[in-house]
Amino acid sequence: MRHRTNHLAGLGSLVWLVVVGLPLYVLLTATLQTRADYAATGPLGIPTHLTLQNYLDDFSNGFGQYFLNTVIVTVSVVAIVLLVVPPLAYAIVRSRGRTTTTVFRLFLLGLAIPAQAVIVPMFYVISKAGLYDNLIGVILPTAAFSLPVCALILTGVMRDISPELYEAMAMDGAAPWRVFVQLVLPLSKGGLSTITVFSALQAWNGFLFPLVLTQSDDTKVITLGLYNFQTQYGINVPGLLAAVVLSMIPILLVYLFARRALVQGLMGVGGK
Repeated sequence: MRHRTNHLAGLGSLVWLVVVGLPLYVLLTATLQTRADYAATGPLGIPTHLTLQNYLDDFSNGFGQYFLNTVIVTVSVVAIVLLVVPPLAYAIVRSRGRTTTTVFRLFLLGLAIPAQAVIVPMFYVISKAGLYDNLIGVILPTAAFSLPVCALILTGVMRDISPELYEAMAMDGAAPWRVFVQLVLPLSKGGLSTITVFSALQAWNGFLFPLVLTQSDDTKVITLGLYNFQTQYGINVPGLLAAVVLSMIPILLVYLFARRALVQGLMGVGGK
């Protein structure tokens, strides 16, 4: 059979390449120019002199501290999610009682409550607990708002595990904790990767909780540190975009290493 060339599809792919590639070109070239060169050539201009000074200036202006704080918050949130959600999802899937089902439904009410609706009482609770302007005060609410979605995802993944496998482990005399460690966790890698990436994104890109619950430069995260590039005289666009590029690299690496398991978990086939 002769294959006909699909010119329309090729044209559409070319248009899509331009739509995606043009912003990336503007982003990367701007970070390699000085502020004066960027103002002279514009965002679409071809740079004549490339420099890495913007990246060095970012770290001299405190970006390293913001980056470290963001890493601490992200790692802590992911750790809390991975400690709480897998046993919770396992109990929900294997339990036959109405109490567990009711608790799970109440737990999922967190999906319907936006963070903006509870930020004022959250500020009051964090202040009374002595955690204001402390990274712990950002970690705990961020993890709490990640738990409902992560529990819903992992519960769906664990339900895909064949009941015959549970019965085989039970016939071998395996205790529930052994079934959980040796059977459920290995077959839930896709779901675990999904909730890891999701909770990491929530923590890394978090803005509202750090904005309201922190104040000093020692506890600022990247999303707040980007404000430092805006002054009363204008915005340092090359420096700002260089900070954006640096902030994208870690979460992009996480996605690249976990993308296959992430897609499987989102499609609900992580347990197969």
